[in-house]
Amino acid sequence: QLQLVESGGGLVQPGGSLRLSCAAPGFTLDYYAIGWFRQAPGKEREGVSCISSSGGYTNYADSVKGRFTISRDNAKNTVYLQMNSLKPEDTTVYCCNVRALGRDYWGQGTQVTVSS
Repeated sequence: QLQLVESGGGLVQPGGSLRLSCAAPGFTLDYYAIGWFRQAPGKEREGVSCISSSGGYTNYADSVKGRFTISRDNAKNTVYLQMNSLKPEDTTVYCCNVRALGRDYWGQGTQVTVSS
């Protein structure tokens, strides 16, 4: 059973940084592209960033471009989202996603709160 587990969220002041992690215990993520998404209450889910299986291709939403960096360490079976220069509008739950075995899988998410 593929299960995605996010971690690294928390409370940070505006301008601060956090690094989110997405892992899949017992399942090899090496062959799959991974995406990070976020969804604030009352808003549609937003694609934040994605990375190819090799890590050679990345993409970002305009709202985070230049502030967030996605990366992966296939040896650790983990995908990261480094978030710098955080803004209050970045506050929400962040989830990672993988399309594998014929369907989409989502983690439970990790809460990011940017507030002074």
